[in-house]
Amino acid sequence: MLETKNYSEQLLVSELKNHNENAFRKLFDLYYQDIYGYSISLLKSMDLAEENVQEVFLKVWLHRENLNIEQSFKSYLFTIARNQAFNSLNKASNDEILKEEIFYSSQKSYDQGDYSVRESDCKKLKKEAIKQLPPKRKQIFKMSRKQGKTYEEISQELGISVNTVKSQMSKALESLRLFFQLHDRVL
Repeated sequence: MLETKNYSEQLLVSELKNHNENAFRKLFDLYYQDIYGYSISLLKSMDLAEENVQEVFLKVWLHRENLNIEQSFKSYLFTIARNQAFNSLNKASNDEILKEEIFYSSQKSYDQGDYSVRESDCKKLKKEAIKQLPPKRKQIFKMSRKQGKTYEEISQELGISVNTVKSQMSKALESLRLFFQLHDRVL
């Protein structure tokens, strides 16, 4: 199977050398996703990766007469993609607008992903902390924080004094604070 693929690749490259646009299109379709994924891994930007892929295949088309059918076309593409990406990064280090786009926008997307992970961890931790409260304290805490009831409403509904509600809420908040301090490595 691998030999067949190499043979058909060699045939397509040979056709490409002879200016066959269909062969070029087939090679483009065959390797587009691989080169695009590799470009994203280097450039951290979908737009720049797309641009890189276009540049790679433009170079292939412009220099098609010089292609060596004995060498791996895929390796040739990846080498061009890497060199183009490095050139873009080098250019970006000297161009303020491009630097902003590559370095800071990729950092922002990383931070957003990181934030959603941290937020999810915090929610799990909060649920675990609330779960560990004594039943009556948990009930009072949920009525106050989740249902938005006032201390007076809670005291009337549960038939306890407002001071008891305040005391239980204070203890619940202190328990949560201690729980978070013990588990702050997650945050």
